[in-house]
Amino acid sequence: MTTLTADQIDDIERRHPAAFRQPFLKRFAYPIAIVVLALYTVYAWWFFSIGAVISNGNWNIAGAYLADWVSYEVRPDVEYKTGDIEITYPRFSPLGENPDPSWITTERGLVTVSVEGIDTSDSKPASTGGAGVGGSFMSPSSDATNTGGSGLMNSFMSPSSDASNMGGGADADEETTVVTETREGIAEATVEISSTSKVHITADEIQLTRGGETLALTIDRKNETVSPVGDLPSWAVQKGEGEKVIAYFGFAGRAEVRWYEVKVNRRFLGWENFFFDTRSPYWGKSFSEVMTLAFSGERIDPDRSNLAVMWDNIVNNAEWQHGDVWIKLLQTIVMAFVGTLFAVMIAFPLSFMAARNITPNRFVNQILKRFFDFLRSVDMLIWALFFTRAFGPGPLAGISAIFFTDTGTFGKLYSEALENIDDKQREGVRSVGASPAAVQRYGVVPQVLPVFISQALYFWESNTRSATIIGAVGAGGIGLKLWEAMRTNADWENVAYMVILILIVVFVFDNISNALRSRLVEPIARD
Repeated sequence: MTTLTADQIDDIERRHPAAFRQPFLKRFAYPIAIVVLALYTVYAWWFFSIGAVISNGNWNIAGAYLADWVSYEVRPDVEYKTGDIEITYPRFSPLGENPDPSWITTERGLVTVSVEGIDTSDSKPASTGGAGVGGSFMSPSSDATNTGGSGLMNSFMSPSSDASNMGGGADADEETTVVTETREGIAEATVEISSTSKVHITADEIQLTRGGETLALTIDRKNETVSPVGDLPSWAVQKGEGEKVIAYFGFAGRAEVRWYEVKVNRRFLGWENFFFDTRSPYWGKSFSEVMTLAFSGERIDPDRSNLAVMWDNIVNNAEWQHGDVWIKLLQTIVMAFVGTLFAVMIAFPLSFMAARNITPNRFVNQILKRFFDFLRSVDMLIWALFFTRAFGPGPLAGISAIFFTDTGTFGKLYSEALENIDDKQREGVRSVGASPAAVQRYGVVPQVLPVFISQALYFWESNTRSATIIGAVGAGGIGLKLWEAMRTNADWENVAYMVILILIVVFVFDNISNALRSRLVEPIARD
């Protein structure tokens, strides 16, 4: 083997410079790609105003929504508008009726309460403004009834008429005054937000404590203002002088202090009343107490066993609606299965007519292929909106949307697979004198059937996820239930529950689909 010297290489390079010089794009491909990517990123950042979106985003609300996925809030309202303290809860509180949580303590004592009264010291005699017959314009002695004129000045509707100046009940000169009285009531209340945070409430002052820092707020009920004593810490916000103060205590919750009440949001980790709602006889009991009552306790309902009552309470839980959620999830699975099955049944025979090597008719081939393109070019979500208007909300609209979209997709995939088969097997079957139907049955179907089934299984698993999306627009299934929970803007723990159920179903069907497809592919690989 002859080795070229350096001079010979230089000589060849001088005679053939183009062979030793790379093109410009090839030499600078990577730097150019990096510059183009950077410019595109800058353009996209500007076009979509990503910086403004990030800066104007309310991250506190976003964080609260994420926290609601794994926790719940109890929201007591501590009112002190009249001077005494009253603690109230929302109608559907997770603590049930008559709640008495251990993290709220109260102290009773003498409180000065402001009540409204009527000052009658300067009122006129009752005969001039009463509501009786004597003072009525319908009375025979009334000026309005005795006047004979018909003009406006003599009418009881006249501004100068005695009848028009009559009061309907209380005298016009009566004034509403505020008087005070002393009585026994709740003088102080303390709400423990966490081990290091609390809210101490009196009618005239609120003390907010977070960690080792305490913020005092003066309440002026007469002027309806809230005034901080000193500077506000970083965890408290007041938008304007005298307005409400919002104190944030991290994941544990927050408190809104107004001149007449304190709204407390106390957060707890977990899902409240997941198995039994507050109306259930099993609510608030430990696991051992529930099992004892279910299997050996005195009958709650004479017509049913305690175990049946327990199961009914779980399924018909008013807060979590387990039974309805499970039915909607089953609807989603059925929608995906039936829609995919019908699409396969229609696309399978049509794909033979669309394949050029199976049906040598160009007109039929093009018509069917354009039909497949039309079906799959319209997104499944658009079909779902169309069929929801046509059939109304429900699973039928979802099944139809999946059926239409997948018919076009399967038709295209199957016809292309048929056009790429090995003709030797078909020719071998034809050479023994088989009929055209037998040629397709024994020469074509064995080649494409594993591929067809594998693709159908994959789309079935994919449609299980897609059925959730189209359900949100009214096509039935758990997607509609998920959308209803999101619209309330308060049931984010229910959203998390349904998302977990969807993930479990997708995981199970993904593994089933992979197992079946691997069994179909392995025989082909061995052959």
